[in-house]
Amino acid sequence: MPGLLSSPVCLTVIWFLSWSLCSSRAQIWTDEVSGVQYGRLDSNVTLACGKSPIRIPVVWHLNHNSALPWHKVTTDGSLVLLHVDHSAQGNYSCYDYQGRLLHSVKLRLGHPPGLLSISCQVPNHTHVRCSWVESVRTFLPAKYNASLRNGQEWRPCIVDVTHKHCDVDHPAFWQTTHILRITEINVLGSQTTIVRFRLHELLKPDPPESVLAKELEGYPQRLMVSWNFPSSWPLQNAFPLVFHIRYRPLGSMYWSEIYSEDSHVVVHDALAGNPHQVQVRARDEVNAESQWSEWSPLLLVHPWEDYSTSEPSEDKFTDYMFPFNTKPETSTAKSHNPVVEDEGNLGLVILLVLFSVVILTTVLSLIFVVWVRQRRRDHVSKQELTSMVKMKSMSI
Repeated sequence: MPGLLSSPVCLTVIWFLSWSLCSSRAQIWTDEVSGVQYGRLDSNVTLACGKSPIRIPVVWHLNHNSALPWHKVTTDGSLVLLHVDHSAQGNYSCYDYQGRLLHSVKLRLGHPPGLLSISCQVPNHTHVRCSWVESVRTFLPAKYNASLRNGQEWRPCIVDVTHKHCDVDHPAFWQTTHILRITEINVLGSQTTIVRFRLHELLKPDPPESVLAKELEGYPQRLMVSWNFPSSWPLQNAFPLVFHIRYRPLGSMYWSEIYSEDSHVVVHDALAGNPHQVQVRARDEVNAESQWSEWSPLLLVHPWEDYSTSEPSEDKFTDYMFPFNTKPETSTAKSHNPVVEDEGNLGLVILLVLFSVVILTTVLSLIFVVWVRQRRRDHVSKQELTSMVKMKSMSI
């Protein structure tokens, strides 16, 4: 028997069998896949332990740790994770009974897409930007396909995935209604959201830029306000803007307003000696259904003040320097002579006293006349009664 085992033929057979088994086991041990598997949160997820032709007992680890979430292992070595949450994410590895790695996979969990919350901005007649917010946080990378329908034609809306918005240039403004369609796609599914809107109702210019408010030397009740058109607004005659200027003394609750088609105005009724707040906004002049822009940032400006005794003359101001309509002055000039004010108040009091005396005398006179007339009527009635009594007594 020992001679048989040591024969060349037997040694050759034994060498061939050991080479075959080692080759087969090496194939199992090196069947390692560095991939990613996706699963849905709050559901059951199954992870397979490679494609080994031989079923052998396996051990699963999560992030090189034997502690696993709530799970079960099937007869073929697959790992079933039950009702997974975010804590189940990580790198899973399965090993044979000798501790040799058979397979590994990275698990990522999330949700399929939901409907999007979409809003569109139309800063001028040549550009539309629509942005969106996810109603479902998927926790997974996504792609977006977007298109805008002008009449019967669908045009692509160029998507910026990072900022989650898309842009369309030169939309068909003459169309009554536009349709935007956005599809969100991830590894667990897709969802399409469709919205309808009217471009002329969404038209909202950007705020005026480079707004400047300054004093006018020599005129304590005037302010000069100027600004530039929004840089996003095309400067063609076909798209004019109307501007709304408001201003108020610092601390006041009430605004004064001016409307202008030019890029500058003069305020004529500023409150002398008080700093003022100024803001400007814009709107498309032709389209009455368009929206006003946001207000420009608040500016604080001080009217000109004369610290000398001489008062400035308003007649020196030349209106031809600013050929546009402004709001007339509505402020009331205050007197700077308290003696004259006191004398005027005393005269008013005397006049009121005299007027009261005249009224009282007139009323008393009327009362006296009525009383006299009433007495005369009573006297006549008494005489008539006496005469009637005498006549009756004579007839008897």
